Amino acid sequence: MLGCGTRTFTDPDEYCAHFPGANISLVVTGNDEFRARVVWVNLHRLSLATIEERAPRVAFVSLSPTRIFASFPLRSDPPVFINGVRLRRGEIVLHAQGEQFHQRSTGLTRRGLISLAARDFADYGKALLGASLVLPPTASIVRPPRNVTTQIMRVHRQACELAMEKPEMIAHREVARAIEQDLISALVSGLGVGTICICSKTRRRHAEIMAHFEGALAQQHARHIPGPELSRALGVPERTLRMYCMAFLGRGPADYARLRRLNHVRSALAHSDPALTNVATIAREHGFSEPGRFSAIYRAVFGEMPSTTLRRGCAT
Repeated sequence: MLGCGTRTFTDPDEYCAHFPGANISLVVTGNDEFRARVVWVNLHRLSLATIEERAPRVAFVSLSPTRIFASFPLRSDPPVFINGVRLRRGEIVLHAQGEQFHQRSTGLTRRGLISLAARDFADYGKALLGASLVLPPTASIVRPPRNVTTQIMRVHRQACELAMEKPEMIAHREVARAIEQDLISALVSGLGVGTICICSKTRRRHAEIMAHFEGALAQQHARHIPGPELSRALGVPERTLRMYCMAFLGRGPADYARLRRLNHVRSALAHSDPALTNVATIAREHGFSEPGRFSAIYRAVFGEMPSTTLRRGCAT
């Protein structure tokens, strides 16, 4: 269905819940106030978005197996990393169907997103290139010729500007069709002739281990898991796990696991009624048994006391 809109989010949970075709686990890693703005456009076959985020975070993303996603940075700094690889302006990430990956940012970021059904992607490849586009087994970085990248970004930007300034134009079938055809042609051509840097088997193996790492944390989300126990569960030495975490997450496994639990506490506080619960109870439910130490850690990470989060959540 044709449509477009703009939405601003200050709640990370609400932000993640409004991403069609993706399941996202977000861990805010700094005390900047979380804020994200999404400009979205739904055309006949394509869905587009411009996404701006204003807080450092790590996202573990699981994509739909029925859609193809392409993403690209709209600014160079601060950098964005996909599975530990820094993206640069002019590069496009082609994601595999049903892929799981880590995306890390360190500050204000802006990126573009394009998605379409896998069947449509195959059909366009045959129609425009005369052959099926071979999808990579995991996220791959594509470097199309500069003129193709410029065209993709120009049409993408124009569509998102229409969504913000003249949203009624997107409802015109001919306008929507023209945008879609220009963007599909440029995207498929770019993927067909661009240099593709497919991740090595070694890096794919690292990504699989990190996905299992996320799974282990999810299963024990309310408990501190000692490093040796995590390493045994994943079948890798502690030193190796730490090396992978530093590359993918920008921090060690223990620090990330604690941040993850702190984010869950923050979410619970923001959605709880202070008349029915208290900070100490919620903290204990997420594995923090020392109230004083917990409050100090929470304030250091999020820039406010947990009681402030609880009161503000009730007020909103």
